[in-house]
Amino acid sequence: MRDLLPPEVAVAVAGPHDWNGQLLAAELACLSERAVESRRRDFTAGRVCARRAMATLGLPPAPVPSADDRAPVWPAGVVGTITHTRGYCAAAAARSTAVRSVGMDAEQHRPLNPGVRRMICLPEEEERLAALPAGISWAAVLFSAKETVYKVWHPVVGTWLDFADALVALDPDAGTFTARIAPARVDAAPVDAPPRTVSGRFVVADGLVRTAAVLPQP
Repeated sequence: MRDLLPPEVAVAVAGPHDWNGQLLAAELACLSERAVESRRRDFTAGRVCARRAMATLGLPPAPVPSADDRAPVWPAGVVGTITHTRGYCAAAAARSTAVRSVGMDAEQHRPLNPGVRRMICLPEEEERLAALPAGISWAAVLFSAKETVYKVWHPVVGTWLDFADALVALDPDAGTFTARIAPARVDAAPVDAPPRTVSGRFVVADGLVRTAAVLPQP
């Protein structure tokens, strides 16, 4: 994941002990007593990694609680993102003076369920995927890229994006993707200068798809 993001973004990937690390009081308050063990482990590893990424930036330890929609709430002056999938968790953080927004996502590298694929892929995207080299679940890469695009969009605009709201093109040779946000969503955005496109990078390795992108400061 480190290689997918620019140097001004600090990245921390969970090690074996991070899944049972220490949470701060404001973070513990976000976990329901009924939260299942997997939820607790993912949440804990994400927050431990988030603080380690912020420490790399020279920032003091600070809690990263959750909003009502479970999105991480970063300290003032910091933008960041957290991702987790089975056996993998990572966080990235940057100073808001350097980066407007950052997003990343990790998914298992496997074929998507046909019903999920129909929900995620636009017809134009399906045509493009059919022309890409065999051996990679390109639909899984597309899904991960759209998750990353949402994580870039939401902190800036404050609204949701559906899968159909981002048209993603993958470049397998360069390991990059470009997402074009639906004009109707851009025009309806309640902020100035919402992103019209999001460009990022991807890698498929070790049984995982990883995607990441940043929105630079204007």
